[in-house]
Amino acid sequence: MAMPEEIFYGIFARGIREILQKSGLDLSRLQEIRLRADRPLLLRYESLEYGVTPEGALTKRPECGVCVNSRELEETLEHVSGYSLYAFDEELKQGFLTIPGGHRVGVAGRLVMEDGRVRCIRHISYVNIRLSHQVKGCADSVMRYLVSGGQLCHTLVISPPRCGKTTLLRDMIRQISDGTPYLGGMTVGVVDERSELAGAYLGMPQNDLGLRTDVLEGGLKAESMMMLLRSMSPQVIAVDEIGGSEDCRALENVFHCGCRLIATVHGVSFEEIKKRPLLRGMLREQMFERYIVLEGDPAGSVREILDEQGQRLYRRRHAPQDRERICGS
Repeated sequence: MAMPEEIFYGIFARGIREILQKSGLDLSRLQEIRLRADRPLLLRYESLEYGVTPEGALTKRPECGVCVNSRELEETLEHVSGYSLYAFDEELKQGFLTIPGGHRVGVAGRLVMEDGRVRCIRHISYVNIRLSHQVKGCADSVMRYLVSGGQLCHTLVISPPRCGKTTLLRDMIRQISDGTPYLGGMTVGVVDERSELAGAYLGMPQNDLGLRTDVLEGGLKAESMMMLLRSMSPQVIAVDEIGGSEDCRALENVFHCGCRLIATVHGVSFEEIKKRPLLRGMLREQMFERYIVLEGDPAGSVREILDEQGQRLYRRRHAPQDRERICGS
């Protein structure tokens, strides 16, 4: 965790903060903190869900733990936003904002629509704080599959939510940048739209993305990819969570400029993303040479690695004793 504990706990309302500090949690094992107005405070800790008693003890019976009141939730949002939540309206249109350290604060409440689009979100009554964790070495087991003929392969990581794709991508970037036994270090341009990969604070990455890495944060993915190509001459461009048609067009431009691509997308399987209209063309042209498919049992496990034709290079054996855990959440 890139942010010091006292600063992280400082984003919570005083009552919640004091209870969390009593718990003595190892923040490296903490994955989520959920706050719902007039509902129990919930933690996801080591992949299990707990409530928290007033004394700070974890309980598997959340109804026996403390509840979050509306004022505490409002105060937490004030801390998260530096007492200027409206300044984050643009970010909140996506349903979340990112705080120093790369931690994601998701919100839900009442959407205000305008011309069929989200204008803003008001009356926020639900908050989910997902902690970002750097796990150095978590990509060790996949790196040898990403090199062919002495070249880095264009790679797409396919993963359901909360299965470790950002953590895996972060370590792939670091290793590609620093160099591995399979490939020398390369200049990497990172598109970090919401500061989750670098965990930047005042422009300085709090996570280690390698010594040959340049980060462009805060901009839209498609525009940022082209800016990096023009300004930083990267050998590799890395981007998390590709989505719309503009992202896909930018990926194609990067590909045709001779730059290597490392990207992630939400999905459950190679077969499932092949059916998506926006990705179908890239897959048909075999633009990506490697597909890494993650699953969440346990979170961060690589289910399979495929080549550009969809031929399996690696498949996880599902007997418990053979499970290979690649990275955390």
